[in-house]
Amino acid sequence: MEWGMANRMSKLIQSDGRCLFLPIDHGYFQGPTRKLEQPRKTLEPILDYADAIFITRGVLRSSVDPDKAKPIILRVSGGTSMVGKDLANEGITTSMEEAIRLNVAAVGISIFVGSDYEKDSLLNLSKLVDEGEKYGIPVMAVTAVGKELEKRDARYLALASRIAAELGARVVKTYWCENFDRVTGGCPVPVVMAGGPQVDTELEVFEFVHDGIQKGAVGVNLGRNVWQNEYPVAMIKALRAIIHDNATPKEAQAIYDSIKSKKKKQKTA
Repeated sequence: MEWGMANRMSKLIQSDGRCLFLPIDHGYFQGPTRKLEQPRKTLEPILDYADAIFITRGVLRSSVDPDKAKPIILRVSGGTSMVGKDLANEGITTSMEEAIRLNVAAVGISIFVGSDYEKDSLLNLSKLVDEGEKYGIPVMAVTAVGKELEKRDARYLALASRIAAELGARVVKTYWCENFDRVTGGCPVPVVMAGGPQVDTELEVFEFVHDGIQKGAVGVNLGRNVWQNEYPVAMIKALRAIIHDNATPKEAQAIYDSIKSKKKKQKTA
């Protein structure tokens, strides 16, 4: 691995082999998502606890101070929206020259395996990898499923993740699922978890994150589970304990509850 590529990868995946990525790129197709209406306000209290942030160039420039930034994974695919015909019909929206200008640690792109735009998204990934390898910038492939959430099973996610790795992605972001070891076991590059199933409690989030780490994931790329939580600092600290300190779900819950309790007392004081 070239020095520049290795250096950027070391900024993303920490010395313990784990990582906590914080995505706030949702607006590129969802618009002003709940609790992300003002990205700077959302990000400021939790930024210090992330190892890297996944973000678009517009929000990076408008909402993150250059002297306080974490390593940047730049979202470079898009061109579709929730109100359009098909979320899978994405293109590359941001050049590698722009990524270099912004001094990013990596770039990220969605692929839509099994969709009508499978070939287009996979060729977009391949072209981006060619550019990234030329300049020593890793590419993170995101195994997106559009609106078809039923695709979040081990067979599909293992297929999509392996294809992303075969085409040159240095990191793969994919959904947690049952039998997650089938996904990580067939993917020869680091795997980070996106959100899992819709859950009602923090403990359920801690449980699927812990399960994924035990089954081979190097970390998470969790956004809404963190910043849509009523106590986002407590949430990200608890997740960090699972990822970097090998905390159990119950230990993470205790961390969350303790910080939440202190915050409540501050509000009522």
